[in-house]
This record gives sequence, C-alpha cells and structure tokens, in this order.
Amino acid sequence: MPEIADLLRLERRGDLPAIRPGDTVRVHVRVVEGNRERPQMFEGVVLEVKKPNAYDGCFRVRRVTHGVGVERTFMFQSPRVEKVEVARHGAVRRAKLFYLRGLTGKAARIKEKGSRRGGQGQSTRAGAGARSGA
Repeated sequence: MPEIADLLRLERRGDLPAIRPGDTVRVHVRVVEGNRERPQMFEGVVLEVKKPNAYDGCFRVRRVTHGVGVERTFMFQSPRVEKVEVARHGAVRRAKLFYLRGLTGKAARIKEKGSRRGGQGQSTRAGAGARSGA
C-alpha cells in the first residue's frame, strides 16, 4: 500500500544535515508564546532517529539542564524547526542511546568520532613517557 506522502508527492527537506545517534546538535526552533513567536535553540545529544528518509521521520534530542534531563522530539518536516547544526559527531555503537538516561557526569559523555584523543583530559602515551623519564 503506498504511503500518503508518496501519493501527494511530498518531498523531504533538503536543508537539514544528516544526523545520527550520538551527534551533538543545535536545533533552532520557533516557539509560540501567546500571540508572539521567537527563536529558541535546543542543544543536546541525539538519542534516536526514526525514519530519516521518510516524510514522517523524527529525531529525539536530550540535554541536562540544572541537573534535570530534558528530551524533545523534533519532526524533520516541521515548519517550526528552522535549522539543525551538528556541533560534534559522536562515536557510538548503538542505534538507540536510551542508556544515557541512567548515566550522570563523566559516564554520560560520548567520545568524538574521528578524533585522535580518547576523551577530554586524557594524556597521550608519548606525553606520559616523556614526563616519567625526566
């Protein structure tokens, strides 16, 4: 059975970058308060991406603010989503990162994809050996 989006010949937005779970993204959203609209930015880690190539696809972003975890789900096609910027690409091995909900502090960090450093604050082998020999 063909989908309604296919029948209506609806096309997916082309201005959004390819995002994957583990990426840190900044989502610029138009927020309506009463009769006013204002831009708002929501920055966090992408927990899951559902149907990225479909018209009804969405992605979930999580951030921790004042010790409280906040998750928001954004539709790819929503007119309220102005733009999405990828700040970091995370190196993860799962499609759904719901296990981050139970982690706090340094344990909740995600390594950056393609960086030679293991993480923040870790020294390299050459640096550690040079210091011990002096």
